[in-house]
Amino acid sequence: MSANLYVGLDVSQDKIDAAVHGQGEPWTVPYDRAGLISLVERLSALEPALIVAEATGGLERRLVGALDAVGLCVAVVNPARIRSFAKADGRLAKTDRLDAQVIAHFAEAMKPTPRERPSIDAQELKDLLARRRQVVEMLSAEHNRVRRASDPVQGFVQEHIAYLERELDRLDHLVDDKMQADDQRKAKAAVLRSAPGVGVVTANTLVAELPELGQLDRKQISALVGVAPFNRDSGRWRGRRSIWGGRPVVRTALYMAALVGTRYNSVLRSFYERLLAMGKPKMVAVMACAHKLLVTLNAMVRDGSHWKEPATP
Repeated sequence: MSANLYVGLDVSQDKIDAAVHGQGEPWTVPYDRAGLISLVERLSALEPALIVAEATGGLERRLVGALDAVGLCVAVVNPARIRSFAKADGRLAKTDRLDAQVIAHFAEAMKPTPRERPSIDAQELKDLLARRRQVVEMLSAEHNRVRRASDPVQGFVQEHIAYLERELDRLDHLVDDKMQADDQRKAKAAVLRSAPGVGVVTANTLVAELPELGQLDRKQISALVGVAPFNRDSGRWRGRRSIWGGRPVVRTALYMAALVGTRYNSVLRSFYERLLAMGKPKMVAVMACAHKLLVTLNAMVRDGSHWKEPATP
């Protein structure tokens, strides 16, 4: 492995642009089987210290899997971080090849933490849950359409709804099989579901999408998910605190669990009511509850302990 070589990869639908920081011109390969083989062979020969690719909503997954398979060190980074880095470096122009060079420079300067390589089984679980979310979104859209559809069209929409409901049921069974087949996942999910407000879908999402749960401290896990509020202050001016980055899928699942928890979880309900009494907007209060819930779940998983209701005074 060369300690001085850092590679940036810009991934698009049909091609991959690659650049080695400080060494030659970027090159391009098609994003297909032959292109991946060519790229992996070239990068394996270089033995770079780190390869960085932008997160592109899953488009990068096949590429990262191919690099993982040959033992190359890969980090997947939020594209907003790289664009901010490019602006700070004075690079305002934007093309795929320039992007690859910026990513390579970012890799060399920032040295982001390489991703943990998920097992094939863990990746399959994530894919099943991603497909489940897609089916739920389609079902919601079709239920909205059927209310507005004319009589000749309603039948078609109802048929599609019935099909999607069967698909959802099938996906739920497949996800459950994956969860039950792994004792560690099953035990972690049981700990998570013991918290009022955390249902099966939320627990499965946290197990699949947040393997770091229970392994980091409260500040690290909050920043990783994107529920930690960041300050926006300058001199005497105090800006509104806001969350940024993180893992949107996990944050959404936590938000929904916290929303349910404001009704059925005594700890979250009292915390939520206290925030509202202080004048906090409802959405801000729910997100604060999501933050509190995450920190609590992180401690529960770390200690292997189930939810305990606080003692009544």
